[in-house]
Amino acid sequence: MDALQVIASATQIVSGMVGAISALEQASRNLDEAPKRIQSLSDFVYDLENLTRRIKQKHAYKLYNPQLDYQIQSLSSLIERLHPNISKARRIVSKSRAKNLAKVVWTSVAGDPLEKLVNSIRNDLNWWLESQRLAGSIEKVIESTAKTIPVRLKIKPEQGYPISSKCKFIRTSLELDSSNRVILIVGLSGIGKSCLARQVAADPPMKFVDGGVELGFGQWCSRAACNGSKDEYQRRLARKICKFLVQIGFWKKIGDENSGDLEYMCCLLQEALYGKSILILLDDVWEQDIVERFAKLYDNNCSYLVTTRNEAVYEITEAQKVELNKDDVKEISKAILLYHSFLSEEEAPGVAESLLERCGHHPLTVAVMGKALRKEIRAVKWEKAISDLSTYATCAPGPVSYVNEKEAENTLTIFRSFEFSLEAMPEDSRRLFIALAALSWAEPVPEACLESVWSVVGQENLFPLVVCKLVEGSLLMKTDSFPLYQVHDMVSLYLDCKTNDSVKILFSESSPEGIAFISPWLLTFGKETVKQIAEERTELCIGALEEKHAAITLDAVIQAVMASKSISELEASRASFSSILGPRIEKLISSNSQDLIAVTAEAITMIFSKTDYQMYFPSLEYTDAIDKLVSTLEGCEDPMIQTNISIVLAKLAEFGSPDTVHKVLQSILINQLADLLSPNNEEWHESVLTTLMSLIKAGKSNAIERMYALEIDKSLIKLLENGSEVVQHHAIVTLKAFYEVGGPPANGFLEPSNLNLLPWQVRLSLERFVFSDKSIIPLAPKPQSFEDLILKLLDNDIKQVVEAMQDLIPIVEKAGDTGIRNMILQSPLIKRLSELLQCGHSEKNSTRSESAFLLTKLACSGGEPCIKKFLEHDIIPELVKLMHCNVPELQDSSYMALHQMLFSNGGVLIINRALQMGLIEKLAHSLEGRSMKTREVNMHCILDIVELGNKACLERMLSLQVVEKFVRIEKASGGSGETLAGFLRGIDKCKNLLTAERKVMKQQVVRKAKAVLKGHKLEFHILAALDACLTEGSKGAGSSSSTGRQRK
Repeated sequence: MDALQVIASATQIVSGMVGAISALEQASRNLDEAPKRIQSLSDFVYDLENLTRRIKQKHAYKLYNPQLDYQIQSLSSLIERLHPNISKARRIVSKSRAKNLAKVVWTSVAGDPLEKLVNSIRNDLNWWLESQRLAGSIEKVIESTAKTIPVRLKIKPEQGYPISSKCKFIRTSLELDSSNRVILIVGLSGIGKSCLARQVAADPPMKFVDGGVELGFGQWCSRAACNGSKDEYQRRLARKICKFLVQIGFWKKIGDENSGDLEYMCCLLQEALYGKSILILLDDVWEQDIVERFAKLYDNNCSYLVTTRNEAVYEITEAQKVELNKDDVKEISKAILLYHSFLSEEEAPGVAESLLERCGHHPLTVAVMGKALRKEIRAVKWEKAISDLSTYATCAPGPVSYVNEKEAENTLTIFRSFEFSLEAMPEDSRRLFIALAALSWAEPVPEACLESVWSVVGQENLFPLVVCKLVEGSLLMKTDSFPLYQVHDMVSLYLDCKTNDSVKILFSESSPEGIAFISPWLLTFGKETVKQIAEERTELCIGALEEKHAAITLDAVIQAVMASKSISELEASRASFSSILGPRIEKLISSNSQDLIAVTAEAITMIFSKTDYQMYFPSLEYTDAIDKLVSTLEGCEDPMIQTNISIVLAKLAEFGSPDTVHKVLQSILINQLADLLSPNNEEWHESVLTTLMSLIKAGKSNAIERMYALEIDKSLIKLLENGSEVVQHHAIVTLKAFYEVGGPPANGFLEPSNLNLLPWQVRLSLERFVFSDKSIIPLAPKPQSFEDLILKLLDNDIKQVVEAMQDLIPIVEKAGDTGIRNMILQSPLIKRLSELLQCGHSEKNSTRSESAFLLTKLACSGGEPCIKKFLEHDIIPELVKLMHCNVPELQDSSYMALHQMLFSNGGVLIINRALQMGLIEKLAHSLEGRSMKTREVNMHCILDIVELGNKACLERMLSLQVVEKFVRIEKASGGSGETLAGFLRGIDKCKNLLTAERKVMKQQVVRKAKAVLKGHKLEFHILAALDACLTEGSKGAGSSSSTGRQRK
């Protein structure tokens, strides 16, 4: 709700309250009615509080402006004045004993007290209403003020970290000294550098009118973490800068936020910060050139707070250095201890000061100890903590590497607190934490990975309780928007010391089944040294050990791949596992274990790309692989196994020799597939239709004949009549392939009578296969020839042009005929239609609309040759322009034309051109336009592209924040969730994505939506719609994630 609407609603409420006061005045003479009237007033005030809260949330980043803040605070002031008077009135009328006598006495002595309160409340309300009238119109005033104020970027301060004198010192330096643009905050690890910087940046000096923003780097973005690879380091730094550009709202200039040339990103950074005044926090910097790249930017008034513990960064001579030492944190250490121990100063034992001294007043150490002693008020427990801390100091492991001796000493101090915190935890939590040392913590780790590690070392159903203890102890941090975990850099350093212990737990002390299960997870998410061991164990389990272990490992491979957070991670994991699995599939499929064959088929369908099928499948032609797969199918009643093995058989045919194609067609159990096409088996439809498409590509008319014999086309038609939108889409694609390759059967089930019962988009796609040329009534003879109509079309008379276009429609509808299509392509028709689309005068809108309609017909009937001609004359950009005009009729006609072109045979050409010309960016930006109609047609067009696009196209949309914009549209329209659900359904329909890619991309969409919706009143409603859509589109996916545990 906008500020304008909120204040208007507030005015209505206050006006209603004035009426309620009059009713209360009448009730003061009849105290029986008074409680109802007072409750009504109380409800009014409650509504007013809600409205005030909403407007504050709406303009949260603009409330730093005094004028805007004052106007909104007037509502809060009114509420504060109303509350006590209403409470007094309620107390007066609640005196039920002798109330009539009391009324007489009170009235005679001091006047009616309720009447006095009524008058006071009335005066307050009239004061507020008068203040609004004096302001003219507070709605317009607030909105006009807010529109002229730029959004101020904001950083969330660290909870439990008090403001120190050092914080005030840095603020003063930023306010008074403009010569030093860089302030380096240096100090020992965990001493609170980042917390201090966030406190400053969360409330920056007023000269930073654009606010503050934080960008974290960490050891991941360093040359050491890249093993000295310059290219990899620059790629990672470019990725960080891309994310920064997104943070400050400059995302529209970036094609892909996950990659890019570093120098180009720095040029964009210069452009993005031009004229800006932002306090920028560069947190945990490990390389000197990172700071230098930001500091050398010009034509801006930005300043930089840099936190680092790397001495190489200290050498930046232009920077002002602020060192954070023990004396600086001593003043706030007790407040940190009390915050994390959940104790007040009075409740804390007297030995608390001794504990602080033993911790060296180090904030991270103090926080860890405070959480270990949470709600503990017994002095003896605190004394034991001090004693234990000294004991652990003698045996705490030193860091593997550190910057200097001082840093090493500090690290040991922190490690002591980690040891104590672990000792205070249950054995299960300690064992899990040490096992987690095998993981790489350079980036957040999915919860599924932690759960898999725990399944090897502990009792599976206790995982939520065990991991919760680690989070409470500050040893793990869980993100809010998605189940991901990360650790403080000092915790990561501590875990580096425990890597050998972790390897021992996971590989030496675990059962063979546990090793088989955990190896693929560590190959994906482990440290580099651990990955080498995990790769060897994965290869050994799949290729050399007993079949049971191979099946467990393949299950884990599937789960690890599906835990990927992005498409790039998925591709890396898939490439790694396909290189292991590919050379071994012959042995796996030739085994005597049907369980192993089944899970191998599942892994192949999840991991293999087209290149993998081409590389590894030809070798299976000379084995008994087909016989083994078919034997597993026979008697199998598990639909998941049936679909996975059928896909593998179909791919063998698709990438095999003619002999293999013939053998597969004779062996594959198509009757099983027909049964799975029933409306009740929706979760398997996509897999079945994928199998059918591969068989059609391989066997062509032979495959079609066998499918006709088993009435597959009848099952597809039933899906068209009763299936969901996604199922209908896949059924249309498959049925069209049937008819294009094999032609409609003589006694086919698709007749004109039942064609009319199908949805219009289905009829449009299939009607040309139902009506033969003989059944179409010949065109009535026209007085003009095609050449005559073209001449009329070239005329300047609008009336003549419109008539010519209408007369051309019957001819254009026959463009499927090669002769007619060639005649059209050789004529100036398409060029003239392109010119008519560009007419800018309003009186020519009818010709533009007719041109779009004629192009729609031509796209439907002419196919790819006509699409190529459209691209030659730049018709696509013109249609996109029309979608952005202010004439609804033209917007609709241009969208429908583009829609039909996209779904025609040459649609992929249009998408490729749209990517090249930046048209997708234009569509994405239009989602934030003021015109509701413009947003609507662009939204529909984007959903079309999602359905038809490829992986690059969809990744481009995600980087353009299309999902976030869809969420904002949902929030503005009341939030049914249908727009976002449509995006997910489009991904489900997209035939250019593999199953694993589709699942990961849907997870990304949901993750982005959750981040934007967090805390919003429509969050539950919209996320419920997304969950329902995910359940509908991927019911069968859940089975694969659980099979590993069941087999294990």
